Amino acid sequence: MIFLVTMIRVLDEKFLSTGFVYLAQKSNLVKILIIRFSSIGDIVLTTPVARILKNQQQAEVHYLTKGRFKNLLVANPNIDKVWSFEEKLEEVLPALKAEKFDLIVDLHKNLRSMQVKMKLGVQSTSFDKLNFKKWLLVQLKIHRLPDKHIVDRYLETISHFGIQNDGKGLDYYFSKKEEAVASEVQRAFPNIQVDKPFIAFAIGAAHQTKRVPLHRCKEIAAGLSLPVILLGGPGEKEDGEVIAKDLPHIVNTCGHLSLDASAFLVKHAWKVISPDTGMMHIAAAFQKELVSIWGNTVLEFGMTPYYAAENPPAHALFEMKGLSCRPCSKIGYESCPKGHFNCMEQLPYPSIIEMLKKGAS
Repeated sequence: MIFLVTMIRVLDEKFLSTGFVYLAQKSNLVKILIIRFSSIGDIVLTTPVARILKNQQQAEVHYLTKGRFKNLLVANPNIDKVWSFEEKLEEVLPALKAEKFDLIVDLHKNLRSMQVKMKLGVQSTSFDKLNFKKWLLVQLKIHRLPDKHIVDRYLETISHFGIQNDGKGLDYYFSKKEEAVASEVQRAFPNIQVDKPFIAFAIGAAHQTKRVPLHRCKEIAAGLSLPVILLGGPGEKEDGEVIAKDLPHIVNTCGHLSLDASAFLVKHAWKVISPDTGMMHIAAAFQKELVSIWGNTVLEFGMTPYYAAENPPAHALFEMKGLSCRPCSKIGYESCPKGHFNCMEQLPYPSIIEMLKKGAS
């Protein structure tokens, strides 16, 4: 392991000092492979890198990810080809090697991405995950992380090309025509009217300690008068039914729609409420007015909603500052390690409801 990490660092340091000259001297189109295996939000956060490489370097941009996330990228005009695998990298490594990439931009930086870089044997530049500094914050509550969004840190990975942030924020492209996505929504929920104001409420997250507690979701939904559309996967279907019960202005789409269809509803929502999860970043990509709720994770990790620089919409963040147990993890748990879940339970939910109602006619 130590040998592998050392070799990757040597390659990266060599590239940092020579890469710009090397690429500038090539007469053919530069071919670049971006690596980010997962997950929804993290992949959406890498889209500025693809766009800027495409537009500022006129590069041929390829992207490697896991198969279940491929649809997040297939329609992106800044990505020329998406590579994916289901179980093992060996499914795509021979074909990737045959592409003869000029550069690998590793935005995941784990054992699998190291395997790709070693196999392809081309110059690479890698994202610094700052895992030790995250460990310090989680375990010892010592804050040494930079005051910089993760998107800006992703862009630092390619900054030695003279790359500049274009200020256009994140991208989300539907994997099929938007009219087809709209039809999917209407077939499943003919009562949804996207041309009238509604609030999209993402109730799911990969980890339970990122989710708003079920009874708090019910409290928020009951406190709103506008139609509320609940968004989530099959795992949130039953929770959605509990929230929507006896509340006729609530529509539970959890488990019934594709990711694209849920994103379509986010795009057309008047406001969006979401925990720290992928749907929050999709909302930011659509420049939506957003209320984000933070549980075990903290803003210092640099994963807050990332908007375009020009005319960003209103955004309210709610978190419980001052809790000695927070953050308890850089990702999350299936239940609160302390048993009380104060990071979510003690939030000012009346204020959250008022923020969501603000501006409604």
